[in-house]
Amino acid sequence: MEAVLDELYTTPPAHFVARREELAAAAKSAGHADDARRIHAARRPTLAAWAANLLLRSQPQESRQFLELGQALREAYRTLDAAGINELSEQRRRIVAALSRQAVQLAQEAGHRLSDPARQDVESTLRAVLTDPDAADRWAGGRLEGALTPPSDFPGADPPTRAARKPSRETPRPPSARTRAKDELAERRRLRREQLEHARAAAEESAQRLRGARTEEADAEAALQRARDLHDEARQQVSAAEQQLQQARQELQRADREQQEAEKRGKTAAAAHTRARQEAREAAQEVKRLTVRDR
Repeated sequence: MEAVLDELYTTPPAHFVARREELAAAAKSAGHADDARRIHAARRPTLAAWAANLLLRSQPQESRQFLELGQALREAYRTLDAAGINELSEQRRRIVAALSRQAVQLAQEAGHRLSDPARQDVESTLRAVLTDPDAADRWAGGRLEGALTPPSDFPGADPPTRAARKPSRETPRPPSARTRAKDELAERRRLRREQLEHARAAAEESAQRLRGARTEEADAEAALQRARDLHDEARQQVSAAEQQLQQARQELQRADREQQEAEKRGKTAAAAHTRARQEAREAAQEVKRLTVRDR
């Protein structure tokens, strides 16, 4: 049942309803009324949601790493300062743009060209996956019906203000307290640096895999084009061979006819020769008979 729904939500929206009714009818015919009702309750996704579902199912490894990256980014955003947030935001934009292009390409290969608004909805969905854990869970299910919207208050859009970063005025602490505060601050900074490095590494790994996937896709397209060229060449050769075969068959038929006619003429000539020899013998006998009579 889960596989049936997964397959349904990667069906292009134009064919979704027909496929849904077909699957529901098949489940009902098989005696699974509850499954049939569940299938029939599925709602057709928008083009953007379908493209996002298609991306998840078609690129499982990259999608899983994207979800892991989102978790790392959300954790990092909770502890990073403004500079670190700005850097991660830039990496987030690059990865979202790369995955959005891949989703658009997959949709086009499936026969549906996404409009600019639909492409923007795909990007919005991917941004929401990175920033909102609930959105990440919904996309991971692979059955989106509409585009997702990222939260407006997610860190990275607006870096912390100076007022937020300005130290508060506190009563001077004894030296031991300041020392402990410095140690705690150093420890927090160390943890933030580790989280930042982890997020950077995850982002870079995801970007590398995306580049590798694009390279493999380009190689596959080149191989497909070479195969098409070879197929066209082979088809031309087959066409030429078929023409030659047809000509050879026609020549063979013509040769057969000529042989049959020659055989007929040969038989006719042999019969004529036999009759002539017979007539010659009869004529010779007649001459001999007349000669004997005259004597």
